[in-house]
Amino acid sequence: MLAMSGGESIIEGTLGTEHAGQRLDKALAEESGLSRQRVQALMAEGRVTLGGKPAAQTSLKLAGGEPWRIVVPEAVPAEAQAQEIPLSVVYEDQYLIVVDKPAGLVVHPAAGNLDGTLVNALLHHCRGQLSGIGGVARPGIVHRIDKDTSGLLVVAKTDEAHLGLAAQFADHSIERSYRAVVAGHPIPVVGTVTGAIARSSQDRKKMALVEEGRGKHAVTHYRTLKLLGEAALIECRLETGRTHQVRVHMSSIGHPLLGDPVYGRPSSRFRPALAAAHFSRQALHAAELGFVHPVTKEAMRFECEIPADMRALIDELDH
Repeated sequence: MLAMSGGESIIEGTLGTEHAGQRLDKALAEESGLSRQRVQALMAEGRVTLGGKPAAQTSLKLAGGEPWRIVVPEAVPAEAQAQEIPLSVVYEDQYLIVVDKPAGLVVHPAAGNLDGTLVNALLHHCRGQLSGIGGVARPGIVHRIDKDTSGLLVVAKTDEAHLGLAAQFADHSIERSYRAVVAGHPIPVVGTVTGAIARSSQDRKKMALVEEGRGKHAVTHYRTLKLLGEAALIECRLETGRTHQVRVHMSSIGHPLLGDPVYGRPSSRFRPALAAAHFSRQALHAAELGFVHPVTKEAMRFECEIPADMRALIDELDH
């Protein structure tokens, strides 16, 4: 439940028995829609109570049935600076904004990318009116897509919208469909890839498939749309939304995304097409996004066309 008090947001509820034996920070992240890191930070600030008492031990194992309460402070001015960076706005109202992010644009400031990000552009466009729940580094950000992935992204302008959208992402009711160009022809032409994903133990910059129970459960439904010589254009619908999910899952079945520098396998057969199309990123585009408006409760669905660079690659392969 969400309540507002003197500029603060109060999120509270009762943990179900399904959380028995689970860590407190993980359970609260699932229940509140906040990130686990945000929950941990709020616990450190004394803003989380369990059973009416301050909760500071993130790893506390739960019995289930405990009442909890999180007080999210009023947003402070974001540390990220507003910058006049062009935005392709697909939809906007007083609660949220949907943008078509170009490939090459980082979503939020981080080490190595302190400005020139989508957040910097949004701060300028929205005049600083973004949800503060994500913290000062990620105002309004409910979900992300990779720097070199193009396509649709929804951003919250109010805390109410942020919590409502986060809840939909948490229960996997958000509709997300990607277009990807992969090496080879997937068999069967329509299928499902299931496999837990976690940080790679060999390379911390990569994600990897791991045994169920260790990582986060992930499901990708794919469908072949068109054969492109020795490659294929596919649609991937996400049942879950894990970091690098499409890239990891398609690589795991032997069909990595063309141009993917991390999970792709270098192949001389695609170099001429990649070079001719001047294509130097993973061939992945977030083409469809659907959700229930967190305030008006209206069903919303958006689509955006494959961008010119990826279209050029498809045309080059489709000779």
